[in-house]
Amino acid sequence: MTTHKAPQGNPGDIMNWPMLKIEYRTDSDAIAKLLPPGFTVGKDPIVYLTVYNYPVMDVPEYGCTMMVAADYDGIEGQYALGYAIDQEDAVYVSREHWGQPKYLADIKYHRLMADVSARVIHHGHTFIEYNGSVSKTDGPGEEFELNEWWVKSVRDVSMEPGKFEFPPQVVRVYQKYKTAFRQTLKGELILRESASDPIAQCLPVKEVVDAYLWTPDFLDRSITKAGELDAEAFWPFAETIGGTRFPANV
Repeated sequence: MTTHKAPQGNPGDIMNWPMLKIEYRTDSDAIAKLLPPGFTVGKDPIVYLTVYNYPVMDVPEYGCTMMVAADYDGIEGQYALGYAIDQEDAVYVSREHWGQPKYLADIKYHRLMADVSARVIHHGHTFIEYNGSVSKTDGPGEEFELNEWWVKSVRDVSMEPGKFEFPPQVVRVYQKYKTAFRQTLKGELILRESASDPIAQCLPVKEVVDAYLWTPDFLDRSITKAGELDAEAFWPFAETIGGTRFPANV
């Protein structure tokens, strides 16, 4: 029998950091309120959180992605509500180029032996926190595909309602992975109310479905335009909280 071994590498190399994945179930209606017309809630109302330390532009980027299960044009996927990251250089270019909802925040994420700790902090307030321990090591997984949805748009300078210089486009991020290494965690997820990051208010936790450390094999990735949204219907969703996709009127 082959032993499932953890990835090896140079000590201190940030390519070695596993992603902290947390999935929890919320209310379908809660997700629906955050989705622009054109998207529908996925078959299971799951919120996906990923805390990571990964090289972006060859330097460490600590971040936390916030996604919800959402389908577009009959394709299952995850709609990105926010990328809280600590690297300023990647924030504005990512939003302008692709519509990726990155914004600046502080992320504390580390592992010591079996214990894992993560905090996402904005304006000095910790709005996401997770503390847990490895409970078991899982086997390598099969290949799987994932679609992530971003929205790119530019409103007209006149601010006339519903008028855009670049109408809202759905950006499809197609990804293909295989799990190289996975460890299940047992712990506690804490969401705290925040005016700037209203995940606790908008997407309450009904049940934590899974939490694990994940090291992927990256097999494929592409970014393409998937379609255009109705400009007038999208207009209320163009006004957002900071760089997130949380509508300003939530």
